[in-house]
Amino acid sequence: MMPRPRVRPAAAAGILLLAALVLVALGAPWLAPLDPFSVSGPALTAPGGNHPLGTDDLGRDVYSGVIHGAANSLAVGTAAALCATVIGLLVGGVAGMRPGVIDHVLMRTTEFAQAVPRFFLVVMVVSLFGGHLWLIVAVIALTAWPSTARVFRAQVLTILNRDFVLAARASGSSHSGILVRHVWPMTMAVVAAQVSYQVGGAILAEAGLSFLGLGDPTLMSWGTLLGAAHQTVGQAWWIAVFPGIALTLTVLGCNLLADALLQRRT
Repeated sequence: MMPRPRVRPAAAAGILLLAALVLVALGAPWLAPLDPFSVSGPALTAPGGNHPLGTDDLGRDVYSGVIHGAANSLAVGTAAALCATVIGLLVGGVAGMRPGVIDHVLMRTTEFAQAVPRFFLVVMVVSLFGGHLWLIVAVIALTAWPSTARVFRAQVLTILNRDFVLAARASGSSHSGILVRHVWPMTMAVVAAQVSYQVGGAILAEAGLSFLGLGDPTLMSWGTLLGAAHQTVGQAWWIAVFPGIALTLTVLGCNLLADALLQRRT
């Protein structure tokens, strides 16, 4: 009987951190019933009592902001990463399966998209068209797919030289059939790791936009809390510390899970 593979400590830590984020996001209405945008007490109240994480310069409850910000961050990160992954898989898969002109054109397009300053492009588009949540997700996804495309193309080129793929081609399998039945199952760990990395990157990008005042004004975000804290950080440290800890732990969880997936594959 073969021993069961052990869960690496890094993977366990990443899974626990992300599971905690999901639970907090789903339970936000019950964990923090106060409206994160409403004034619930005196401004710059230190942590304690009715405000376990204190209040900001407007008297809003920081605890409610951190809890409700988790749902926004998770939604943006997951949606943007999944959209970027779909685009990257399509581009990388077609490029890997179609060597020659198609591969050359798609890879040059990928390199051009990767060379564009990503965050500055996101800031410009959001500044011009507004900080709607769907627009933020779309712009982040449209600037994050090149890394997935390059990784998936490399995996496709490696696996296409395997004997079982050659046998599938000889039996008449189509390109799409080879991708779905043979290439995709062998690259799931790499793709999943890429998705995890991109979730963390998308959460950071959204927090950066909200920090600059370019996020969705109707939704609470950790970046919004951090943006409100920069003028009073010396007087009220808690406004910056608690959203910063939440953001750090979330991105750390994504990166730990991604690293563990890559190590498991090797």
